[in-house]
Amino acid sequence: MAVAAYATLQSLSRVLNNLQHPARLRRLHVDTNQIQSLQEKVQFLLDFLEAHSQRISEEIGGLGRQIADAAAEAEEVVDRHVVDQLRDRSQEESHRMTALSSFCHDIDTVIGKIDSLAKELTMMVKEEWADVHEEQRAIYEPVRSKEVLPSGDKKSTMVGFDEHLERIVDKLTRGEPNLQILPIVGMGGIGKTTLAQNAFDHPYIVHYFPKRIWFTISQTYSVREILLRLLENGEKKEKNESLAQLGQRLYQNLFGERYLIVMDDVWSIEAWNDLKLFFPNNTKGSRVMVTTRESSLAIFSDSQESYSIDLLNEDKSWNLLCHKAFSQEGCPYPYLEEVGKTIARSCNGLPLTIAVMGGLLANSKMTLEYWESIAENVSTFRNSEDYERCLNILSLSYNNLPIHMKPCFLYMVVFPEDANILVSRLTKLWIAEGFLKPIKGQSLEEVAEMYLRYLLIEI
Repeated sequence: MAVAAYATLQSLSRVLNNLQHPARLRRLHVDTNQIQSLQEKVQFLLDFLEAHSQRISEEIGGLGRQIADAAAEAEEVVDRHVVDQLRDRSQEESHRMTALSSFCHDIDTVIGKIDSLAKELTMMVKEEWADVHEEQRAIYEPVRSKEVLPSGDKKSTMVGFDEHLERIVDKLTRGEPNLQILPIVGMGGIGKTTLAQNAFDHPYIVHYFPKRIWFTISQTYSVREILLRLLENGEKKEKNESLAQLGQRLYQNLFGERYLIVMDDVWSIEAWNDLKLFFPNNTKGSRVMVTTRESSLAIFSDSQESYSIDLLNEDKSWNLLCHKAFSQEGCPYPYLEEVGKTIARSCNGLPLTIAVMGGLLANSKMTLEYWESIAENVSTFRNSEDYERCLNILSLSYNNLPIHMKPCFLYMVVFPEDANILVSRLTKLWIAEGFLKPIKGQSLEEVAEMYLRYLLIEI
């Protein structure tokens, strides 16, 4: 609930800032001192939630809904007053003063609610914090200024995958000239997509296959939507084309070319059966690479022997954690090496969980106390099922996000699974929702791009 409270307060803060713009104040009847008082209380809560989000307990988090409701009520009061003022600009002065009096009364009411909730939240945090031992407090102290965001590209690190990559490139470029299917098989989070993506972008593969196409198959897929996506850069499409016509166009685009198609995250054999007729067997050495979790789905007609990916051993797990946490081989802090290896072992060789833990540790305090607290948390997941353990570690990473970025991350659920999302569209939606914390000297678009880069690296 703390995230809901923060997001609602952030939205209210944006509305209040807009209301205090000089051009708007000339047209609207408001008590500027009252609006400033409300803004100060909202800003206090925003700052408080940011500073204490890492140690807010479930009991304290229960206040979040009340804070969110109060902030939403305040925003509704402001919006209603603005609409009434703009609609009734021709009304007599006495009518406008009556409306202003009613507005001020409503604002006073929500100010009282927010002030009371702020005092209750502050008191509860102080009481909880008093129970934390001195040596434990460093674990929860802010790691860095929340405006300082990491730079760089989260293109998947191929630690422990070099041999796999060489073999995949070899399988794609050698063998029979007829169309071949190469299934890559492994459990979720083991690195199938990472391996396929690095093979897809390998310089030799780019040179060898003049036409390369990548698409993801979700659990619920539409053959028509897939064909339309595959034809985006091909021939012009007619809106009323049938499935057969779209498939024929794709077939014609591929025929005569040596092509590579990657079908990522295939869950059922039906997906392959629905699409295979549109991939011509032109005896030019074309290949279709399929990533799938189920070995039973890797039995395709005309396929090569499936390529399985195993879990990383302890050495490779530690190397991957170091690359993610320190951007180098090995640990530069000798006092963290032992606990770091314990964390790596607790990930049970699953690359996704190791990478997530590395991202979390990269942005943490490099103290033994903090790393030991993480190791203790991760050790509780070790005996869980692989899927459950992966979700628990992802949850740990989410919980350690700065609170002002959590609404941006949670907003992703509005998009369909495996959807292609334009960065420009996503950042505009974040701005419209009021999720962004302004940073002096930067536009909201720049802040949104920084948030996105942070989330790509962190999660």
